[in-house]
Amino acid sequence: MSAPPPDALEPGALEPGGLEPDDGAPQDNVRRGALLMFSGTAVSRLLGLLRGMVLAAAIGATGQVADAFSVANKLPNILYQLLIGGTLNAVLVPQVVRAYRRRAGQEYVDRLLTLGFAVLGGSTVLLTLASPLLVRLYATPGSAAQLELATVFAYWSVPQMFFYGAYALIGQVLNARGSFGPYMWAPVANNIVAIAGFGVFLVIFGPAAGAAEGWDVGRVALVAGGSTLGIVAQAVVLVPFLRRAGVHYRVRWGFRGVGLGRAGQVTAWTLVRLVILQIGFVIVSRVASAAPAAAALAEGRSPDEMTGVAGNAAYDYAYLVFMLPHSLITLSLITALFTRLSGQASEGDLDGVRGSLSVGLRTTGVFTVGGAALLAVLAEPVVRIIVPTAAAADVRAVAAVVIAMVIGLPAFGAWSMCQRVYYAYEDARGMIVPQIVMTGVVIGGTLLGMAVAPPRTWVAISGVAASVQYVIGTVMALVTIRRRIGRVDGTRVLTMHVRATLAAVLASAVGVGVLLVFGSGSDVQVLGALVRCVVVGSVMGLSYLGALRLLRVTELDLLLSSVRSVVRRLVRRSGGAG
Repeated sequence: MSAPPPDALEPGALEPGGLEPDDGAPQDNVRRGALLMFSGTAVSRLLGLLRGMVLAAAIGATGQVADAFSVANKLPNILYQLLIGGTLNAVLVPQVVRAYRRRAGQEYVDRLLTLGFAVLGGSTVLLTLASPLLVRLYATPGSAAQLELATVFAYWSVPQMFFYGAYALIGQVLNARGSFGPYMWAPVANNIVAIAGFGVFLVIFGPAAGAAEGWDVGRVALVAGGSTLGIVAQAVVLVPFLRRAGVHYRVRWGFRGVGLGRAGQVTAWTLVRLVILQIGFVIVSRVASAAPAAAALAEGRSPDEMTGVAGNAAYDYAYLVFMLPHSLITLSLITALFTRLSGQASEGDLDGVRGSLSVGLRTTGVFTVGGAALLAVLAEPVVRIIVPTAAAADVRAVAAVVIAMVIGLPAFGAWSMCQRVYYAYEDARGMIVPQIVMTGVVIGGTLLGMAVAPPRTWVAISGVAASVQYVIGTVMALVTIRRRIGRVDGTRVLTMHVRATLAAVLASAVGVGVLLVFGSGSDVQVLGALVRCVVVGSVMGLSYLGALRLLRVTELDLLLSSVRSVVRRLVRRSGGAG
């Protein structure tokens, strides 16, 4: 997750700190990489939305079955991130970039991959066996049947961890070799396979939202097994692209004398940070899983019949919406830059790092600020589209969590960019203090909400706490980065965000006015929600762009000019091919 270098966005311009533009080839590579990743991410996210729609139709957006599957299906992702995911960004990419500049680079990469696959394989086996303990750690189910179902789901889901890791290992090596497209397009295969599995479930068994009793092996296999098979496909489709990228992997054992000592230190600090992060996530997950039963108790209803209360599944759907702007814009930009940012850091090019960070923060901010405003206004219609068969109460429950999360979207994008600077310098230790503070904010906010607020609001309050943590983490990170590189162009970055926020407030006011004409989006059908999203979204988008122009936010022009140049090249090439 990185952003394009300044000269990729401002051809012929100079960034603060004397960042000179490179020659055309590196610019073209980054532009092509960003375009490939954006297109792949866009298709994948659209299919991901369709996947969420089919899953919600099968098992619901709230309730015991939805929450049981949510906890189980998140476990492999959590465990992968904890054991190896963060290490990939903190260690693998910088190490691979350096390795391919040496004669024995491929041997070094082979040893890194062999070690990664071995750790993944052993960890996956052990953690699959520990599925019952993991479910009890991350959830407090409302009934014995829900606990049993979540555990069965976990046995099917935790093996995904190995394939998450294999996908990331292979994909990051491809990125380091300048092959960006496959890594971003592979999730398409995952979504197609999962959609097929959920679709077959609907055809055979019909909707199964509600209580957790009555789930046999066939039902579990189609839901959890289909999800796992999708992750397998996502990893396997990358293998043929290794040779195309000039990577001829061989299994190599023996890690002494190949310079892994430094990588081991970074890995250790990365693991410490991720453990701290997981403490916060465990608290949030347990509070979310307890919310429906607590609401049922407070309202004198049966937990088996309790819907319309945000739990773990509602959190997942809200997070899916929250990640859309970040994934489509920020992720594509940041990923395209990271290998180059790592090279700038290793060469001691402070001007290059400073310029990349500044433009990355400003250009991604333009989109995340606007995206946050759009999603906040259209939360209910967007959720209705994702969970088309859900009751209006379920839509409102998920939408409240969406709004709580998206207010922190710009800060989340900025924090992601700052993380990549740490990773480029292999400074995992530097993120420990910010992560401790951020986790404390999330835990404190979540537990405070649990103590003083109604259970129906617990998950939304956790979303607000998460938004606050990203603001605090970004400020702390920028202070630390400033000490390392001299300055971070803070005035220019802050000015852009203030202007973009003013533009977003204006666009939101216009959007709310238009939405009031249509009425709420929670109790309408999908077609009505689509109409609201198209009309209100278009009006808000035009209002936001117009306000950006009036406020002279030039970062918009930087990206638009880059996109236009890429499109012109593609048109010329397609014309020549014809």
